[in-house]
Amino acid sequence: MASKLHQLQSKACQATQFACKHGSSYYKQLLEQNKQYIQEPATVEKCSLLSKQLLYTRLASIPGRYESFWKELDYVKNLWKNRQELKVEDAGIAALFGLECFAWFCAGEIVGRGFTFTGYYV
Repeated sequence: MASKLHQLQSKACQATQFACKHGSSYYKQLLEQNKQYIQEPATVEKCSLLSKQLLYTRLASIPGRYESFWKELDYVKNLWKNRQELKVEDAGIAALFGLECFAWFCAGEIVGRGFTFTGYYV
């Protein structure tokens, strides 16, 4: 157990050194590649304006997303009504989607407990 801890500490130290060595060049490169998104001058007023624009743009998109949700729900209802005509591929996709949702639920439960496995006897 102590050797594993030492290996983990060593890897963390290497990662920190790499980040210190290459972090500023990566930061400069990232800003250079995305300079078209940077607002000049960077003032508090400009940041406030942009945050309000984002908020109200998101609020304005709610009706479209609401309509899309109901279209998707109608599609699923139609599939359920005609489930005798359902292809194996469609059923497989639905099963994989359900399995993915369950896996994300389990992962969320584990994260919510602080990455502890309780109730399992190993």
